Amino acid sequence: MSPNARSDKTDEKAAANAAKSNITEKGRLVDQKLDEHTSYEFGGPWGVFAIMTGFPVLMYYFWICLTFHDGRLVYPHSRDQIQPFLQAMWDHIRVDASPTPYAFAMYSGLIFFELLLAFVMPGYKQQGLPVPSLNYQSLTYNCNAVACVYGTVVTMAALHLTNTFRLTEIIDNFGHLMTVSMIWGVAVSFGMYFITVATGNQIRMSGNFIYDVFMGAVLNPRIGSIDLKMWLEVRIPWVLLFLIAVSGGVRQYEQYGSISPNMLFMILATGLYLNACAKGEECIPQTWDMFHEKWGFLVIFWNLAGVPFSYCYSIIYMATHDPASYRFSTLGYVALYATLLTAYYIFDTSMSQKSRFKMQLQGTYQYRWTFPQLPWGTVENPTFIQTEHGNRLLTSGWWAYARKPNYSADWVQSLTWGLVVGTASPIPYFYSLFFLAVLTHRCGRDFERCAAKYGKDWERYCSVVRWRFIPGIY
Repeated sequence: MSPNARSDKTDEKAAANAAKSNITEKGRLVDQKLDEHTSYEFGGPWGVFAIMTGFPVLMYYFWICLTFHDGRLVYPHSRDQIQPFLQAMWDHIRVDASPTPYAFAMYSGLIFFELLLAFVMPGYKQQGLPVPSLNYQSLTYNCNAVACVYGTVVTMAALHLTNTFRLTEIIDNFGHLMTVSMIWGVAVSFGMYFITVATGNQIRMSGNFIYDVFMGAVLNPRIGSIDLKMWLEVRIPWVLLFLIAVSGGVRQYEQYGSISPNMLFMILATGLYLNACAKGEECIPQTWDMFHEKWGFLVIFWNLAGVPFSYCYSIIYMATHDPASYRFSTLGYVALYATLLTAYYIFDTSMSQKSRFKMQLQGTYQYRWTFPQLPWGTVENPTFIQTEHGNRLLTSGWWAYARKPNYSADWVQSLTWGLVVGTASPIPYFYSLFFLAVLTHRCGRDFERCAAKYGKDWERYCSVVRWRFIPGIY
C-alpha cells in the first residue's frame, strides 16, 4: 500500500471515529491545530529551566526552615553572612537529606508495590474521551485504585503493628526520602523523553530539548494495562502524602500520648483527597490531564516529589512541635472542620457532575458504588450549549454558577491545610499560595484553548456562565 493510500485510510478512520463522537469536520480541523506546538508556555525554555532547578531548591529551603529553624523563614542579614548561610543550608542537605540506601529502599518499594497492585487488583473498565492524535480512538482505563489504596492501607497497618516497618520511619527520614523522590522525578522525566523520541511516539514538540522534557513528549504512556499517567496521578503522590500524615500522627502519639485535633485534621484531609481520587477514578479519563496534557517533568516530578513533599508542611511542623503552640478553641476547630468538609463536598460533586456528564454523552456512564457517593454527584436532565465543534458545554449543577467550581473548592481545601497551624508558621501557607498561582495559570490555559476550540460558542457559554471561580465575585 502506498503512503498516500495509507494516509487516506487513516483520514477515513479518523473521520469515522470523530463522527461516532459527534465531532464535526470543523471540529476535527480545530483539533488538528490544537495538537500542534504554536507557542511557549511558562516563560519558554528559560522559564521552565528556572522551574526545574528552582523548585527543588525551594523545597529544601522550606524543609530546613521547618525542621531546624522552628518554622521561621531564615536568611542572611548581611553580605558577610551569605557564604556561611549557604554552607549551613548545604550541610543540612548533605547530612540530613542524603539519598541513603534505606530511603531508596522505602521510596522505591512503594513505587514497585503500587505498580504490582495496579497489575493484580480487580478494577472497573472505563472508556476515555476520543483522542484526536489517535484518530479519535477511545482508550480503556483499568480503574482499580480503590482496591489498591485499601490494599496499601491494610499492608502498611500490618507492617506497623507487627513492628516490621514502623510508620514513624517516614517522618524520621523525611529529608532523605525527599531527595530520593527528586532523583526519581528527574530520572523518569528524562528517561521517558528519550524512550518516546527513540520509539517515534512524540507529539506536539517544540524542538527545544529542555522545554520538551519539561512539557513531555508522550501523551499516553502505558505498561500493559496500566496507564502510567493516570497511575502516577493517583497512586504515588496522594498515597504517600496520606502516609506522611499518618506517620506524623503516630510520631505525635508516641511523644505526647495523644494526637492533636490539628494533626487529626490533616489525616482526615489527606485521607479524603486520596479516597476521592480512588473512588472517582473512572472520572479521571474524562479530564484535561488524560486527554491533552503530555507526560513530562511538569507532571512527573510534581507527582513523584512536589505533591507529597511540599503539600505536607503543616504536618512536618506539627510533628516537630508541641501541640500547645498551635491549639485552637472548640469554635475554631468546628469552623476549620466545617470549612474543609463543605469545600470537599463541592469539590467532589462538581468533579463528578462534569465527568459523568461527559460519560453520559459518550454512552459509557454506569453507576459505580464506591464510598461515599454524595448527593448531587450526577445532574439529572442537564442543560448544555451545543457547539459547532460537536462537544457540549455543561451549564447545570455547580457548573451553572461558575466555569471552574472545582478549582474554587479545591483551593479552599488547600487554604485549610495552612490554617490548621494558625499563625505558628507561614510556611504551611505555601501550598495555598502556590496552588492559587497554578490554578489561575491553568484556568487561563484552559480558557484560551476553549476560545480557540469553540469560537463564538465559547463567547455564548461565557455569557451564560459569567463567573470564573466565585459567583458574584470573580
